[in-house]
Amino acid sequence: MVEVFSGRTLLNKDGEFVDPEEALRNKVVGIYFSAGWCPPCRDFTPILCDFYTELVEEREPPAQFEIVFVSSDKSPDDMVEYYHDMHGDWLALPWTDDYKNELKQRYKITAVPKLVIVKENGDVITDKGRKQIRDRGLACFRSWLDAAEIFQNFKVADETI
Repeated sequence: MVEVFSGRTLLNKDGEFVDPEEALRNKVVGIYFSAGWCPPCRDFTPILCDFYTELVEEREPPAQFEIVFVSSDKSPDDMVEYYHDMHGDWLALPWTDDYKNELKQRYKITAVPKLVIVKENGDVITDKGRKQIRDRGLACFRSWLDAAEIFQNFKVADETI
């Protein structure tokens, strides 16, 4: 995944620039194609927030998972409003970065919302992240982690997975 965003700059929710090499290293990454004007996006985003919070913010150590939001909003202001009002504490590709168009082509995005789960090198684990989260909840992360072939420190309760 580090390769997919290599040479790019990502943003955190505070508007600070983040180096993707550091932020995405040794992680399963969900590339979240979404927009505030889209009712199904506004329906799924809170579910994704809960999923992310349980995996990353409430676990010790945090799960090896990160989300990068790629906006299909109509303006930078629309993106910022949607990102700040509804999204979790994950990363975003700046609205002004035309790389979003390359990502949409690479991952064959024809509609939003779409959550594509990828390895560090950008290879697709699944393009059905949204459906898997809805159907299986946190259990889907285990299969993503196995497919990602990264060093694992993910724990459920008292056992290491």
